[in-house]
Amino acid sequence: MDRRWKAHPTTGICLNAGQGSNPQHGGRVTLNDAALHVFLIADNAADAEVVEAALTQERSMPCRVERAPSLAAALNRLGKVSFDVILLDLGLTDGKGLGSFESVRAAAPNALMLILCSGDDELRTQQVLACGADDHLDKGRLDPYWLPRTLHYLIERKAIRLALTLSEARFRAMSDASPLGIFVSGIDGECIYTNAAYHQISGLNLEQTLGTNWSMAIHPDDRQQVLQQWRTAALGGAPFKSEARFLRADGSVVWTRLHAASMHDGRELRGHVQTVEDISARKTAEDALFEERERALVTLNSIGDAVLSTDLTGNVSYLNPAAEAITGWLQAEAIGRPLTEVFRIIDGATGEVAPNPAQRAIEENRTVGLAADTALLRRDGRELAIEDSAAPIHNRNGRVTGAVIVFRDVSESRSMVLKMAHMAQHDVLTGLPNRALLNDRLARSIGLAQRHGKRVGLMFLDLDHFKRINDSLGHAAGDELLQLVAERLMLCVRSTDTICRLGGDEFVILLGELEAGHDAALIAEKLIDAFVEPCLIADRELHVSMSIGISIYPDDGDDIDAVMRNADTAMYQAKASGRNNFQFFTPASPMLQTSSAP
Repeated sequence: MDRRWKAHPTTGICLNAGQGSNPQHGGRVTLNDAALHVFLIADNAADAEVVEAALTQERSMPCRVERAPSLAAALNRLGKVSFDVILLDLGLTDGKGLGSFESVRAAAPNALMLILCSGDDELRTQQVLACGADDHLDKGRLDPYWLPRTLHYLIERKAIRLALTLSEARFRAMSDASPLGIFVSGIDGECIYTNAAYHQISGLNLEQTLGTNWSMAIHPDDRQQVLQQWRTAALGGAPFKSEARFLRADGSVVWTRLHAASMHDGRELRGHVQTVEDISARKTAEDALFEERERALVTLNSIGDAVLSTDLTGNVSYLNPAAEAITGWLQAEAIGRPLTEVFRIIDGATGEVAPNPAQRAIEENRTVGLAADTALLRRDGRELAIEDSAAPIHNRNGRVTGAVIVFRDVSESRSMVLKMAHMAQHDVLTGLPNRALLNDRLARSIGLAQRHGKRVGLMFLDLDHFKRINDSLGHAAGDELLQLVAERLMLCVRSTDTICRLGGDEFVILLGELEAGHDAALIAEKLIDAFVEPCLIADRELHVSMSIGISIYPDDGDDIDAVMRNADTAMYQAKASGRNNFQFFTPASPMLQTSSAP
């Protein structure tokens, strides 16, 4: 595959190796038609000759190599020229391993750093890697096979990290644009993220919230009651919702409405997303019902929440403009009608008629909340998700004279919580799981395989000549092709398998609980056969093929990184073997098993 130009279709990050790691360009490492500028710092002439020969023979990644025979000469050169990649020999006679690395890193903070080490220098190598080196390579592998591939892997890995950083920035921008406060906690209940709206509501900044429990911002007088509601909801499997006061850092109090949704990876709980809404205005409106009627009407007509009141017999006595908009009933038409005719509510899950909250508030003489997943049937028959509460209305003598229902359309906020939880773990273009979700599922699959004595297969897929399609038909057609490829891949695997898009035209398939490693070959053949039929894109029939690399746990690695790295290596061998085939990873020989794919 031609790797000299590859634009990430989602993030826009490109790989370009000619400009160097210029800080003005954000330290991006890219691959284009210009040569990769490599700086070799080594005092061993024989090693230097091997490196230069290995890089100059690599046609898919042109390199321009400079060499410094000592640390002093290298630092002098780095003060004048920027390089894309630095190959640093830890055994320099005028340097001391970690000290050499720190000096070079300080002089070239944006360059990729590849450490050249000896087999007996493992401790020093690990120290340098812990201090920020990008990767290392044993001097025994300074050959035309390993060195270029290590650079390929290093460059692409950094591009993926940059893409992940951009994806996280987009997620933060989206959440900070939300008017709802968002508090995300991990499985242990401790905060891992809060957005700008939450900071405004709570009076706390991000640093003050990280690692804390969500309940710490609640007013001490309300905290135990809210925690009990949380436990009750958890035990009953019901959505959590509550109202409570927040005690801000400056001592002021904000009334909030709390909702929580679980984040699941399949059946595994990964944490919670909680939304916090400032409902101080609504609380003020409810209190205003105790005041003089004209003042209450002005207040109720001006707030954003819908307010509907009934008399003691259950007939509608008032709707504010927000209630008119949500129910579809004008106040003049609704007054005097039974509440069940104007305010028709059902269980959103079953469609059954939901209990009348106003009647309960009157009978029990207390504020009651709407049932979970309550939906309102508008006058025009449309269904809206709503949430809120009903409270009894008292006269001056304390007798109940009716009820007031305060409610609002929460369809958008519910959808936003679910969408954000989904986006955090899925690719935007294809809807497939992303790398984060793949890592979680791979870790779980390996754990199951260890307990059950099974194997786990990992397949790296890369479309052949995808760049030509983007160049000839444009990125829109390329995106359409990637979506079609995702659909065909899903038809070829089991429901228990996971298909992930890493980015660009690269996909990964996780095959859980295999009886034997060769079972993956059957699926690989099925995948290749699935693309014998051309793909219709932009009114053109495109003949698409793919190269597949396969690694098997535990045969090809005993951890996630090893299995993924070896699958990637096998995929490159499939490319080298003529494309449109699959290869199993075999560490003993560079010539891997080949399929006679069509």
